[in-house]
Amino acid sequence: MSQDTFVGAIDQGTTGTRFMVFDHGGEVVANAYEKHEQIYPEPGWVEHDANEIWRNTKHVINTALDDAGLSADQLEAIGITNQRETTVVWDAETGKPIHNALVWQDRRTTDRVEEIQAEDKVEWIREKTGLECDAYFSATKAEWILDNADPIKLSRSRPEDVRDRAEDGELMMGTIDSWLIYKLTGNHITDVTNASRTMLYNIHENEWDEELLEEFNVPASMLPEVRPSSDDDFYGTTSDVGFINADIPVAGALGDQQAALFGQTCFDEGDAKNTYGTGSFMLMNTGEEAVASEHGLLTTIGFQRSGEPVQYALEGAIFITGAAIEWLEDMTLIENAAETEELARSVDSTDGVYVVPAFTGLGAPHWDGRARGTIVGMTRGTRREHVVRATLESIAYQTRDVAEAMEADSGIDMGALRVDGGAVKNNFLCQLQADIIDTDIVRPVVDETTALGSAYAAGLAVGYWETLDELRDNWQVDREFEVDPDADYEANYERWNEAVARSEDWARDGGD
Repeated sequence: MSQDTFVGAIDQGTTGTRFMVFDHGGEVVANAYEKHEQIYPEPGWVEHDANEIWRNTKHVINTALDDAGLSADQLEAIGITNQRETTVVWDAETGKPIHNALVWQDRRTTDRVEEIQAEDKVEWIREKTGLECDAYFSATKAEWILDNADPIKLSRSRPEDVRDRAEDGELMMGTIDSWLIYKLTGNHITDVTNASRTMLYNIHENEWDEELLEEFNVPASMLPEVRPSSDDDFYGTTSDVGFINADIPVAGALGDQQAALFGQTCFDEGDAKNTYGTGSFMLMNTGEEAVASEHGLLTTIGFQRSGEPVQYALEGAIFITGAAIEWLEDMTLIENAAETEELARSVDSTDGVYVVPAFTGLGAPHWDGRARGTIVGMTRGTRREHVVRATLESIAYQTRDVAEAMEADSGIDMGALRVDGGAVKNNFLCQLQADIIDTDIVRPVVDETTALGSAYAAGLAVGYWETLDELRDNWQVDREFEVDPDADYEANYERWNEAVARSEDWARDGGD
């Protein structure tokens, strides 16, 4: 390993794409970011243009390298981390998507999910996949695209043959990692963590499940090959991409939350982290055991290294946290996210106001796809400061919902919780989080741990890092937020649960 070589990471998120370059100490040496359009064709529908994502990926790679004065041949490997569940179907010959990607937040298949629930197939799906039957996951999204993609846009298609072409292997389906691996290498590959989020993958047998493929009418010929998250054999190289003038191994991939688990060096059973992004996702490493949840959590694959067993995790998926702060901007209650800390500190409490940001339904532990955003407790004296503080508190309350479920399922009392993501720059939120869940919060120096985790996975595969202990040595604390012994949020938390109850099932019977 040369001191002049590095590992790159593509971090393809819900709102934008980032490329970061890390040195052997896990320090950032290059960074570029580009947003992409959020497409809302109808209420509750969310789409992305996969071609725009690819264009932005190329742009941020070139920009990051150019700004840092690096050449592509200084990269020993590239890792990928991505928004999970978001689903793309593309033409195998032209490489063009047949429809916009359906984003993990998209709720258009809620009716289909309720049909499955009415058929008493929820537990059957959970036993195979570890997942709740929900529109969140990829299975119903792929099914919808095959049933609804406009065949006129397929230059070689007759109007009736979209599914025929899928059966014949002429269409490919994948999550965003698969799309980027395909565009970078020409190979149709995903990793175990992303496969485990499709609701088509048996996490116990570690293979695509024939019965689930039949249930959702998704041909096996569309699916990518499933490989380890850190793959000594690589997924391919960039030799034929054109815009990168180097033969770089693409050797690691993890869904964004599993990447954050890896980047936070939660390699041991019982280690836990929470990532605050568009949504928030708490994961606890459960080792080689897939712990079944009885409290509304997901059992998922945490990561896998080449030649080693799969490591599992319990996950609490909260759909809207950072996106609630973006909503405050959209409503012109704030000018930027940094303003929330000052506004929240300017009042002693929310004055009885509670915000439930169920804009796309409620995830763990409630799993209500028809819940909708709610504000309760407002009076004529309510000011924007109260609403802003209530929005920050909603992030912490939702995290407590998940933390209590996680402790109940695992039987493990959570120690200090490692946190990352954009929202943890807010010191007020971090202290509030510690007080509401009664657990110390630890923020690392490098808070872009999703990108770091995918870089670690790729770097381990090519020998840039040799051992997990090297990665543990890289992890450094920026600040620890200890529980304030005088803080008492018990009564507030009870009222929070009442507010959640009022948001539930709101979109029933045309309520969208």
